[in-house]
Order: sequence, then structure tokens, then C-alpha cells
Amino acid sequence: MIKGLYETHLYVENLESSIEFYTKVLKLKQCRFGAERRTAFFWIGEDKQAMLGLWEKPKKEIDLRHFAFECDPKWILNESVDFLKSHNLHFWNFLQDDNDKPMVFCWMPAISIYFSDPDGHYLEFIGVLPGQAKSNKEKRVVTYEEWLSIKDE
Repeated sequence: MIKGLYETHLYVENLESSIEFYTKVLKLKQCRFGAERRTAFFWIGEDKQAMLGLWEKPKKEIDLRHFAFECDPKWILNESVDFLKSHNLHFWNFLQDDNDKPMVFCWMPAISIYFSDPDGHYLEFIGVLPGQAKSNKEKRVVTYEEWLSIKDE
């Protein structure tokens, strides 16, 4: 019955600032602007494949949300951190070792890096990796190098 997630929506404090971020930084294609309701909509990936909606609201009405953009795992591994740094975006992983590299969720497996938009929403670049999930309870999140060493165990 359900084939995927088609759209998600975020409240933002300044619509124009958010439009600039999502079009200029993340390169999403704006497909609609609603001046009266203070909304903007963007295609994610190919036109009509998936959509992000932004709704301008006062700061006190904004609750922080999370969603992930599907990306090529090789891009995440080799280019995502430089991309985020080049745009002065705050980013992080869950490795708790002070490195600035993407992490691998062993239970999927997928490579990932988190970052924030101008309103502080938690965004993520994620790419599913080939191979079988690992259910190591001690290490659910590992570096890519560690993933390579355990993925065929």
C-alpha cells in the first residue's frame, strides 16, 4: 500500500532566508511560493519525486524536527564534510570521538552525517551501503573504516 514518504514540512522563522538556504546551499528546486500563507515548496531529487514544504511562523511556534536527504554513499564519504565546511554549517556524528567524519549505522547499514539548517532543524545526508546489517549491541555506530573491517564478519 505505502510506497515511500512523499513530503515533509518544517516551520521556519524567516521564509526568505530559508528559501535561500534550501535553493542556494542544498540546491533544491523551488516549485511553489505562497505569499499570502508565507509558504515555499521544493522538489527533492527529480521533480514530483518528493517534496519539502516550509511554513513561516513566529520563533516561539517552531519546534525542531529531523529528516534525512538520501545521497550517494560515496559522496557522503568523500565530499559531504568538505561541502558542509564550505558553507559554514554546523555538523556532527554520533561517534563521540571528536572526529569530523561521517558515521555508519551498523543496523541498516548506512553512512550518515548530520547538520543544521538556519532554524536549527536537524538535517542529515544518508546513503544506504551494500551489505548486511550488523547487530553488535556495543557498536551500533562506527567509522567507515571500522565498518569495512566488520561488514564481512
